[in-house]
This record gives sequence, C-alpha cells and structure tokens, in this order.
Amino acid sequence: MKEGKIAIYPGTFDPVTLGHLDIIKRSATLFDKLIIAVATDTLKSTLFSVEDRVNMINHEIEHNKMKNVIIKPFKGLLVKFVKNENANIIIRGLRAVADFEYEFQMSFVNRTLDSDIETVFLPATENVHFISSTFVKEVTRLSGDTKNLVTPNVQKLLIKKFKNA
Repeated sequence: MKEGKIAIYPGTFDPVTLGHLDIIKRSATLFDKLIIAVATDTLKSTLFSVEDRVNMINHEIEHNKMKNVIIKPFKGLLVKFVKNENANIIIRGLRAVADFEYEFQMSFVNRTLDSDIETVFLPATENVHFISSTFVKEVTRLSGDTKNLVTPNVQKLLIKKFKNA
C-alpha cells in the first residue's frame, strides 16, 4: 500500500520560532505526513545541539497535537534524505522577497540533482514574516523580550542557554 503525500520541511531550527511553527502547522494540513528535517551538518554556527533542537520542536508538535508531523535529524544532501523518506516535496517558508531569490536558486539545484523533487513555497503570515532565529538569539542575548517571537518553552530554553554561556 502506498503512503499518502509526504513533505519535508528542512532547516536548522536554532531555535524553532513562531514563524517556523506557522509553516509547520499550515504544511501539516496540506500533506498526509510532514517530516521536519533538522540539519545536523550546516555552515551555520548553532547555539543548540541537534538533540536539543529536535526535542524543542517535538515539544511544540506534541503541544499542538499534530499527529501527522514527525521530526528527524538529517545529514548530507537534502535530496538524498527526501528520497530515503519516500517523499518528493520540499517545503520552504518565505519571509521576504530576499528569501525568494535564494530559495528559488536552491529549488533549481535540488531539481537538477533529482528531477522528481518539487519545492513548495509558503509565504509566512503577516504576523510572523519578520521573525528569524538569528534575531531571536540576538534579542535574547541582549535581554530583550521574545514572547512574540517564540513559544514560552523556547523562550525559557533560550534564556537558560544564554545565562549558562
């Protein structure tokens, strides 16, 4: 029996923000199964370990009772991970026009590597389109309030991380 439509939403999620959760919730309604692919090897310097990032997202998925969403760390080429998961759809969230150019190029690279893979772009909703993990970390580092950027659980983990730094 063939599984339904499976989509992959990749990222570093360092930390997961309300913007990420917006894309996750909306994607979960569009596909039978959504896999949150947490990148383990990235050029970005991460604040949280991959285990912490997976646990952080898992907490939010359980809290929101999203039964068709699972979280998996991945290493290497995204297109290989997508194929290994029997998926052919990559979800990418767009915050601004600047995001589109980069994501558009990336979708062509992925399609060149595997022509069976499609990229679906979801624009962020207006109340979260400005949020980035980088801004969240900087605001937290400078003792600012992130309650409109991340969930209370993530906010608590961020504060703890910077206190211990």
